[in-house]
Amino acid sequence: MDLEKILEVFTAHRGGIIGAVTGLLIAVAILLLGFFKVLFIAILAGVGYYIGKRIHEDRDYIKNMLDRVLPPGTYR
Repeated sequence: MDLEKILEVFTAHRGGIIGAVTGLLIAVAILLLGFFKVLFIAILAGVGYYIGKRIHEDRDYIKNMLDRVLPPGTYR
């Protein structure tokens, strides 16, 4: 098979291929690390994604969050 055929098959079935590879990687990680370690990593990755997305949308997100938690002006 040449490269053009491989790219054609990949673009036609991109979602299925990416899903299968992701499932395979998660299964191997569970077998090597254990379920709860993989779950912990997934939760931290989700929290990191959420915080990163919020910071990307609003540059002052951390400052606003600290203002809500700490007394105003404490960290500045």
